[in-house]
Amino acid sequence: MSVVPGAQEALNRFKMEAANEVGVNLKQGYNGDLTSRQAGSIGGQMVKKMIESYESSMK
Repeated sequence: MSVVPGAQEALNRFKMEAANEVGVNLKQGYNGDLTSRQAGSIGGQMVKKMIESYESSMK
């Protein structure tokens, strides 16, 4: 459960967007068939985008 209303939905959209950007077919629900490499590339892309967003807000 999320403390911020709508946060879980926003994170899911963000994850789907990152997966699309790295070419991983992520589906709603269970994604246990992804390889570690695919899952890692999604997480890495999410972190990259968060850092870029933070850096641009610092300017």
